[in-house]
Amino acid sequence: MEPVVAKLVTFEGSVQGVGFRYTANSLARRFSVTGYVMNMPNGSVEIHAEGPVDEVDCFIDAVKTEMAEYIQEVKTQPVPAAAQYRRFSVRF
Repeated sequence: MEPVVAKLVTFEGSVQGVGFRYTANSLARRFSVTGYVMNMPNGSVEIHAEGPVDEVDCFIDAVKTEMAEYIQEVKTQPVPAAAQYRRFSVRF
């Protein structure tokens, strides 16, 4: 079994009000990832993704590709895997 990793990714730019959370949630279904996507008060969007390293990386790349026209900056940091998520969801 592959080790589980977790990444916290912040997307900055014109990322709210453009279907970013819906798109990320939809894309997550294609990968073995859990976690969440959430709008942040500062106008960015945060994704916490957990799963096998290849699945997490491919998911994040898919979000970057799909939403590229709205993204100005992406900040990624590894975080401890919490193993508390059963699925990927939208947080409000």
